Amino acid sequence: MLNDFKAFIARGNILDLAIAVIMGAAFGAIVKTFTDGIIMPIIGFLTGGIDFKDKVINLGEMPVATPEQIAAAQTAKQPMIMYGQFINDVITFLIVALVMFALARYALRLFNTFQAAPTPPD
Repeated sequence: MLNDFKAFIARGNILDLAIAVIMGAAFGAIVKTFTDGIIMPIIGFLTGGIDFKDKVINLGEMPVATPEQIAAAQTAKQPMIMYGQFINDVITFLIVALVMFALARYALRLFNTFQAAPTPPD
Protein backbone atom coordinates (compact mmCIF):
# COMPACT_ATOMS: atom_id res chain seq x y z
CA MET A 1 0.00 0.00 0.00
CA LEU A 2 2.87 2.38 0.78
CA ASN A 3 4.40 1.73 -2.64
CA ASP A 4 1.07 2.49 -4.32
CA PHE A 5 0.85 5.75 -2.39
CA LYS A 6 4.41 6.70 -3.42
CA ALA A 7 3.59 5.96 -7.05
CA PHE A 8 0.41 8.03 -6.78
CA ILE A 9 2.24 11.04 -5.31
CA ALA A 10 5.16 10.74 -7.74
CA ARG A 11 2.91 10.99 -10.78
CA GLY A 12 3.32 14.27 -12.59
CA ASN A 13 -0.37 15.16 -12.49
CA ILE A 14 -0.48 15.32 -8.69
CA LEU A 15 2.61 17.50 -8.48
CA ASP A 16 1.30 19.75 -11.24
CA LEU A 17 -2.01 20.10 -9.41
CA ALA A 18 -0.27 20.97 -6.14
CA ILE A 19 1.83 23.62 -7.86
CA ALA A 20 -1.26 25.01 -9.61
CA VAL A 21 -3.15 25.31 -6.31
CA ILE A 22 -0.26 27.16 -4.66
CA MET A 23 0.16 29.46 -7.67
CA GLY A 24 -3.59 30.06 -7.74
CA ALA A 25 -3.60 31.11 -4.10
CA ALA A 26 -0.72 33.51 -4.71
CA PHE A 27 -2.42 34.87 -7.82
CA GLY A 28 -5.64 35.36 -5.84
CA ALA A 29 -3.77 37.51 -3.32
CA ILE A 30 -2.29 39.62 -6.13
CA VAL A 31 -5.70 40.11 -7.75
CA LYS A 32 -7.27 41.04 -4.39
CA THR A 33 -4.58 43.66 -3.81
CA PHE A 34 -4.99 44.93 -7.38
CA THR A 35 -8.76 45.17 -6.94
CA ASP A 36 -8.70 46.77 -3.48
CA GLY A 37 -5.72 49.04 -4.11
CA ILE A 38 -6.15 50.13 -7.73
CA ILE A 39 -9.50 49.25 -9.31
CA MET A 40 -11.84 50.10 -6.42
CA PRO A 41 -10.23 53.50 -5.69
CA ILE A 42 -10.64 54.40 -9.39
CA ILE A 43 -14.28 53.29 -9.31
CA GLY A 44 -14.71 55.23 -6.06
CA PHE A 45 -13.22 58.33 -7.69
CA LEU A 46 -15.51 57.98 -10.71
CA THR A 47 -18.55 57.56 -8.45
CA GLY A 48 -17.77 60.55 -6.25
CA GLY A 49 -15.66 58.94 -3.53
CA ILE A 50 -17.88 55.98 -2.70
CA ASP A 51 -16.04 53.16 -0.92
CA PHE A 52 -18.06 50.06 -1.70
CA LYS A 53 -16.36 48.04 1.04
CA ASP A 54 -18.27 50.03 3.67
CA LYS A 55 -21.69 49.76 2.04
CA VAL A 56 -24.09 47.74 4.17
CA ILE A 57 -27.80 47.43 4.80
CA ASN A 58 -28.30 47.51 8.56
CA LEU A 59 -30.76 44.94 9.90
CA GLY A 60 -29.98 45.49 13.58
CA GLU A 61 -29.94 48.17 16.26
CA MET A 62 -26.28 49.25 16.26
CA PRO A 63 -25.27 52.12 13.94
CA VAL A 64 -23.06 51.18 10.98
CA ALA A 65 -22.10 54.53 9.49
CA THR A 66 -18.30 54.15 9.78
CA PRO A 67 -15.87 51.28 9.17
CA GLU A 68 -15.26 51.07 12.93
CA GLN A 69 -19.00 50.75 13.62
CA ILE A 70 -19.29 48.08 10.92
CA ALA A 71 -16.44 46.12 12.53
CA ALA A 72 -18.06 46.45 15.97
CA ALA A 73 -21.42 45.31 14.58
CA GLN A 74 -19.75 42.30 12.93
CA THR A 75 -18.07 41.40 16.23
CA ALA A 76 -21.45 41.65 17.98
CA LYS A 77 -22.96 39.37 15.28
CA GLN A 78 -25.45 42.05 14.23
CA PRO A 79 -27.32 41.10 11.07
CA MET A 80 -26.18 43.15 8.08
CA ILE A 81 -26.26 42.75 4.33
CA MET A 82 -22.76 43.65 3.20
CA TYR A 83 -23.49 44.35 -0.44
CA GLY A 84 -20.38 46.51 -0.86
CA GLN A 85 -18.07 43.61 -0.07
CA PHE A 86 -20.10 41.52 -2.52
CA ILE A 87 -19.49 44.13 -5.24
CA ASN A 88 -15.74 44.01 -4.48
CA ASP A 89 -15.75 40.21 -4.65
CA VAL A 90 -17.65 40.18 -7.96
CA ILE A 91 -15.13 42.60 -9.47
CA THR A 92 -12.26 40.45 -8.16
CA PHE A 93 -13.88 37.34 -9.68
CA LEU A 94 -14.33 39.08 -13.04
CA ILE A 95 -10.67 40.13 -13.09
CA VAL A 96 -9.53 36.58 -12.28
CA ALA A 97 -11.88 35.13 -14.91
CA LEU A 98 -10.64 37.59 -17.54
CA VAL A 99 -6.97 36.85 -16.81
CA MET A 100 -7.56 33.09 -16.78
CA PHE A 101 -9.48 33.34 -20.07
CA ALA A 102 -6.63 35.33 -21.63
CA LEU A 103 -4.03 32.83 -20.39
CA ALA A 104 -6.03 29.84 -21.64
CA ARG A 105 -6.55 31.49 -25.01
CA TYR A 106 -2.84 32.29 -25.30
CA ALA A 107 -1.87 28.75 -24.30
CA LEU A 108 -4.28 27.27 -26.85
CA ARG A 109 -2.93 29.53 -29.59
CA LEU A 110 0.63 28.57 -28.65
CA PHE A 111 -0.29 24.87 -28.62
CA ASN A 112 -1.93 25.15 -32.05
CA THR A 113 1.16 26.95 -33.39
CA PHE A 114 3.40 24.11 -32.23
CA GLN A 115 1.08 21.51 -33.75
CA ALA A 116 0.88 23.35 -37.07
CA ALA A 117 4.65 23.76 -37.37
CA PRO A 118 6.09 21.40 -39.99
CA THR A 119 8.52 18.80 -38.79
CA PRO A 120 12.06 19.30 -40.08
CA PRO A 121 13.25 16.75 -42.66
CA ASP A 122 15.72 14.11 -41.53
